[in-house]
Amino acid sequence: MNYQNVIAITLLMLGSAIAQADERPNIVVFYTDDHGHADLSCQGVLDDIRTPHVDALARSGVRAIHGYSTAPQCVPSRAGLLVGKFQAKFGLESNGYPMDGFNKQTTFAKRLQSAGYKTAQFGKWHLGPGPQITKHGFDHVFNQNSQGKFYANIDLDGKDRPMGITKPEMYHVDGCSRAAAAVIKRYADQPFLLYVAYRAPHVPLDATQKYLDRFPGEMPERRRQCLAMLSAVDDGVGLVMKTLADNNLTEKTLVFYIGDNGAPLKIHKRDAPGGGPGWDGSLNTPLNGEKGMLAEGGIHTPFVVSFPGTIAGGQQYPHPVSALDVAATATALANVKTEPEDLDGINLIPFLSGANQAAPHDALMWRWIAQTAIREGDWKLLRGGDREYLFNLKNDIEEKHNVAAQYPEITERLRTRLKSWAAELSPPGLENGKMAKAWTDYFDFYLDGKPAPTRGAPKTNSNKPKVRSDQNELGVAVDAKGWIARNGEIVVQDGQLSLGHGKKGKGQAPFLVRNQLNLAGPVTATVRLKSSEAGELAFAWREDGQQDFLAASRVAIKLAASEQWQTHEIKIPAQSDLIHLRVQMPAEKTRIVGLKLIPSSGKTVTLW
Repeated sequence: MNYQNVIAITLLMLGSAIAQADERPNIVVFYTDDHGHADLSCQGVLDDIRTPHVDALARSGVRAIHGYSTAPQCVPSRAGLLVGKFQAKFGLESNGYPMDGFNKQTTFAKRLQSAGYKTAQFGKWHLGPGPQITKHGFDHVFNQNSQGKFYANIDLDGKDRPMGITKPEMYHVDGCSRAAAAVIKRYADQPFLLYVAYRAPHVPLDATQKYLDRFPGEMPERRRQCLAMLSAVDDGVGLVMKTLADNNLTEKTLVFYIGDNGAPLKIHKRDAPGGGPGWDGSLNTPLNGEKGMLAEGGIHTPFVVSFPGTIAGGQQYPHPVSALDVAATATALANVKTEPEDLDGINLIPFLSGANQAAPHDALMWRWIAQTAIREGDWKLLRGGDREYLFNLKNDIEEKHNVAAQYPEITERLRTRLKSWAAELSPPGLENGKMAKAWTDYFDFYLDGKPAPTRGAPKTNSNKPKVRSDQNELGVAVDAKGWIARNGEIVVQDGQLSLGHGKKGKGQAPFLVRNQLNLAGPVTATVRLKSSEAGELAFAWREDGQQDFLAASRVAIKLAASEQWQTHEIKIPAQSDLIHLRVQMPAEKTRIVGLKLIPSSGKTVTLW
């Protein structure tokens, strides 16, 4: 073979290799911050959230019904996502832990970068100083997560600049989106990885007026801020997806949209002025618990995957998946060789494409300081200090019914498996610390049904009647914090609940609202009241799976004017679980001293 032929064959082989490399898909990972499970409109839980672009992303691919983060807190969940290995294996279990273990790990960004991918990070990092982000596999950095100065080595147009501090030119969510779109245009002809980690809706709540104006009407201001920040995120998703489409990259790009952990409710969901520490306005409904718990509300997050042409659209994937799967999926698609001990996740593509009908995981496990959990199929064992709970999530996704005593053999088997897994962690064991006071309060309130602690409760206006903690005529402890007034205001005086028109109603009839219920229908309501004016007492309800209150889901009785206490029993013919209740009565003329709901099965719930 002559020299010219050798050169020709070599160039042909090289060209073939390059062409093959260019066929590898792009990877985009949107990662939101303290984003509750309920807060995508495609989740079908709440009607005030609007995320049309993420909804479209879900329609083009998969909405994972049971998507999980690796921790109920920001730092460890991000470390687990980027390394693809459970973070307690390298000692980064919680915020405030040393970064030494993480710094020794190889992120999947580094693995893709070494394989020829162009890589870029946008937004929140939270895993060390900004200038060190490039050491973890990112060519380009746009580390804006607030309206303060931030580190970057590219500008809004994706052009290179020396790594250093720069001033914000746009709202941080918008800036990250624009810079991400610019990087797509810059590298449209070669494979790339974008990690777009919006600091939203995490506090400080700082939505711009443009987004706030999209959510008028009466609502907690922190809720409005959350909805507005997530609307900005949604616009960013729309911009990135449009840029992919404009460059004919839609079917060549795998997109993940995942939350880092559940929303922090601080139990009381206090609508504190300003946007600082506290509830971020996001909601975990219908899940129990919140950020800082291995209950579903802390780790069960929004999770969407799109890869048109490879994954069929419109799926609601029923099996549990994990943020750990992102690294395993990305490296597999990039043809990056890894060893079994490198990654804990699973390449999801065979499962989401239907090539493999089995569940990707036979179990998922967590440890976060004093809490541990394992999910195996529909069963979940949750431990917090010396407390232990077993839930069947198929029937009880809200984790309301601890069945550990009923199924001791399942409890023992899951505990044994969890212990075996925890022995591989650093340090080994089911616990890596003690239950803090806040976590103990959470377990008391969410899992054990104890009254909410007064610490952190909303402050009352000293000019208004205060909620008393004495007992009413039925011997029931008064606690008004679970009730919400619509078109009016709640008044509590001498242990009696009444509803005033206030200044909010604008002529509309006021009513009381109680949500986050889970009562097997039909339900019997027993109410003790007196009304100085004849009128109507009505109950309207929403059942599990219903997005709105139906006209048929309302019952009412006539009230006679009387200064004597009356007890009424009303049948609420709910066909499935009752989750949301409205009570309407003659405003300012009716006083309630007792209200109980008796489900067809389960415990009676005292609402007043």
